[in-house]
Amino acid sequence: MVGEAVPSGRGRPVGPGTVALVTGASSGIGAATARLFAARGATVAAVARRADRLEDVVADCRATAPRSRAWVADLADPDGAARLGPEVWDELGPVDVLVNNAGIPLRRPVQRLTLDQVRRAMTVNYLSPVALTLALLPRLLARGSGVIVNVSSLGGRLGITHEAAYSASKFALAGWSEALAADLHGTGVHVRLVLPGPVDTEIWDQPGNDRADYAGPLTPPGEVAAGILDAVAGDRFEHYLPDLKAVVDLKHRDIDAFLEGMAALDGRRDAGEGGGS
Repeated sequence: MVGEAVPSGRGRPVGPGTVALVTGASSGIGAATARLFAARGATVAAVARRADRLEDVVADCRATAPRSRAWVADLADPDGAARLGPEVWDELGPVDVLVNNAGIPLRRPVQRLTLDQVRRAMTVNYLSPVALTLALLPRLLARGSGVIVNVSSLGGRLGITHEAAYSASKFALAGWSEALAADLHGTGVHVRLVLPGPVDTEIWDQPGNDRADYAGPLTPPGEVAAGILDAVAGDRFEHYLPDLKAVVDLKHRDIDAFLEGMAALDGRRDAGEGGGS
């Protein structure tokens, strides 16, 4: 289920006494993760934009973790994300686990992308997780413990047709995570990189993200959430959910063949249009 890219270290089991901050918690992977943390007795700081959906999730969390709370925040604002971390710490106590899960999709051919669209994807999917991490990092280091989980994507290891902006943001998060893990090695603060494949969430129902564009299997959000909890407690850095690392390894062995294959899957076999070599 997992591969390892950099030296890491044993994390921590999730249970009573754990405080977990989970972004993007109103639906999908984030909601499933928040509920699963709470089911183990962990206090959850659930963060998302949609207050009504978020309160439903937190109500479920409070059944087993009564101190759990909702924070309504738009992570399109990195400065707001940076303020959020210390606020949660001050109100709930030291944060043991940070799950940077919030993200936005952007499925659009590169010929139709605008700079503003790319900038928004990079801000939400990359800069806000970085801002939240940097805001909490001094306290985590002073305490000498903590686990930072960055939820990237298989698209953070593979360039996918029509997802140049999304893949770029998730590649950035993966690269940040690797360097962060190396920098923090031996400090007691551990980093986990989670790379889900296609997941059965409402992302497919959003404009420009037509489910018909993808005919393969979809992983339930609960399976990814379980993988996140395993990653927090384990000692490996990189986690593919489901295990699609062989596809990434194949790409690394022959990038030109991979690009041609992606173009063919998209039904555009012309090298100039499909992005082949």
